[in-house]
Amino acid sequence: MFKLDPLLAADTIELGDLPLCKVLLMNNAHVPWLVLVPRINNVREIYELDAENQVLAHQESLLISKLIMDMFEGEKLNTGAIGNIVAQLHLHFVVRYQNDVCWPKPVWGNMPLQPYSTEEQELVCEKLIGALSNKLAGFIAR
Repeated sequence: MFKLDPLLAADTIELGDLPLCKVLLMNNAHVPWLVLVPRINNVREIYELDAENQVLAHQESLLISKLIMDMFEGEKLNTGAIGNIVAQLHLHFVVRYQNDVCWPKPVWGNMPLQPYSTEEQELVCEKLIGALSNKLAGFIAR
């Protein structure tokens, strides 16, 4: 049974599952920020996934990258798999704008936390879940 790291669970809102990864929304309204977590326990690095899951992780990363850049009309996409605090393999996808709160610095350690309001959370989750559902149908059909 897959177990999500408690720190990730505390900082995110669960949106659903892709074939390999759990899709999470970082609960910080400053920028659109998704996190993918492969649903495989005790994996810290991408190279620890078997070859098939490495390819799937890459495909899902590309799917999420394009989806959120198109949806939120981003100027730049920051991605990362740092894992210094949370060892469980997780991939960040952060849509950036030149007028965001910490541009041009990275969000890690430079962006204050601003949780979504209940209304904002409902709207962004509905929008993302709908887009994911549409994209996922095409993704699985390949």
